[in-house]
Amino acid sequence: MINPTMPSEQPIRWKKKKAADVLPFLEAYIARKEQLIADIEQVVERYEKKRLAEERAYRAMSPLRRMFSGKKPDHHLAVEYIHYVKKPMEQVRKLRAEVEQARAILTGSQPQDEVEVPDDLG
Repeated sequence: MINPTMPSEQPIRWKKKKAADVLPFLEAYIARKEQLIADIEQVVERYEKKRLAEERAYRAMSPLRRMFSGKKPDHHLAVEYIHYVKKPMEQVRKLRAEVEQARAILTGSQPQDEVEVPDDLG
């Protein structure tokens, strides 16, 4: 029985297109994905720097001040880590796999060839 709450995975459909039509698109596609990867990595890096600065500032406080300021509970930090680091890095891995797939298509074709491209790419 199919669970109605879970979306079913659709098989990837491939189309044949002329390489001359696809190559410029693939180059732009790769550039966009690489820019998105760089942006996500920058957000993760900023979060990690901020987190490190907060930790340094907390450790630099006097014991009395630390007692009154409080620190985020560990489970809050774990949830923040998942939200700001783990999930974005999973997205980066998926994007890199898409870029590698597009590069494989790009490097394995000549302008006069026909290329098989997944529906979601073109």
